[in-house]
Amino acid sequence: MRCAWPDTAYGLGVLYEREGDLEQAAGWFRRAAHSGHRRAALSLADVLRRLADERGERSPDAADVLLAEATRWLAEAWSSSGRDAATPDAIELVTDLLNRHQRRAARRALLDPAPRRDAADLEPAATA
Repeated sequence: MRCAWPDTAYGLGVLYEREGDLEQAAGWFRRAAHSGHRRAALSLADVLRRLADERGERSPDAADVLLAEATRWLAEAWSSSGRDAATPDAIELVTDLLNRHQRRAARRALLDPAPRRDAADLEPAATA
């Protein structure tokens, strides 16, 4: 989904983000990011992180999807090795996303623990 004017798409994303419309902001940042706009990729990761916060309580699965997409765009911006990706804001975003992933994984483990297994279950079956 490349766009012809990534700078314009990025600008629209900034405008919608300032107005508090994170859905629209994400859409415009996504268009610009698909066209290789690094700042848009970083902004998209941040907006998706905030959307995950908003939806996390109502729909944990949706929040997981948003955090995964945010991580992907952050990695995309980072791998393009632009100076934008090494800013303190980007580093803070990386740290924040990693912490969120760890907390969500721990929460999932507490809510849906794996079944406990006895030592007998772990021993190889005897062959006749």
